Amino acid sequence: MTDLPTTHVNLKGVLTSSAPTADHSEGMSYLQSVPRRLVTLYLPLSIIVFVLLFPFYWMALTAVKPDAQLLDMETYSPFWTWNPTFKHFYKLLFESHYPMWLWNTMYVAVCATFLSIVASVLAAYAIVRLRYKGANLVGGLIFLAYLVPPSILFIPLATVVFQYGLFDSPLALILTYPTILIPFSTWLLMGYFKTIPFELEECALIDGASRWQILIKIVLPLAVPGLISAFIFCFTLCWNEFIYALTFLQSTVNKTVPVAIVNEFVDGDVYRWGSLMAGALAGSLPLVILYAFFVEHYVSAMTGAVKE
Repeated sequence: MTDLPTTHVNLKGVLTSSAPTADHSEGMSYLQSVPRRLVTLYLPLSIIVFVLLFPFYWMALTAVKPDAQLLDMETYSPFWTWNPTFKHFYKLLFESHYPMWLWNTMYVAVCATFLSIVASVLAAYAIVRLRYKGANLVGGLIFLAYLVPPSILFIPLATVVFQYGLFDSPLALILTYPTILIPFSTWLLMGYFKTIPFELEECALIDGASRWQILIKIVLPLAVPGLISAFIFCFTLCWNEFIYALTFLQSTVNKTVPVAIVNEFVDGDVYRWGSLMAGALAGSLPLVILYAFFVEHYVSAMTGAVKE
């Protein structure tokens, strides 16, 4: 039976009518039906997950394959092995400088990330909260600096590094990586600082707090997700960076993982695929652990930055 519209008289004596509210529950249930979800949700997600995870599976499979199965794709299955071996990992950890390369990468990434976060916090807070003339222009110029390709900057930076005697030293990477980390981190933290109510700082200023006390005791504790997001971004970029590390480091013991595994496990036109994939797999584990623990903070901070 169809519901009919109802009429009533308002306070001014005017006759009005109101139509019944339409019920869309049947339509919504159709959208949530299993066949439709299989086509619109689960199938695309399955394809995306397969495309994203298959390179890691291939990398792990290559790292545990015996040498005889790496190139002989006709005799052995290319997608599976029944005789896994850890010989490549043994060579990587005990017959090469891989532990030293891993330490160099960690040392450079942590130090460069710390310097970049400190500089980005100060710059972002000054641009967002101090309200001086041209603050928005400065923020835009800082972000535009992030768009400059590192392949253009490494040539003048190489001259500066050589003149200061920092060539072939991890300190060269620690001081040059912030040039590509600070612009994006500053933009990210600017967006997150804008989500913090300014009234909190006004109350603190009335109570006699300084700008430094406000930044340390009020803004930074509230901006922890943004700081974690900026840290993850900077740390990941430092860990995977290749051009600067290839240009500024020469000796084997000072190299980082991305450069070392490419240079040390390739002999002319002979690629030692087992050791290459084992080094890449072991080198990616710290980042996987980092993202696994802090992915929620990373997504929330990125959402707040983009929203601004």
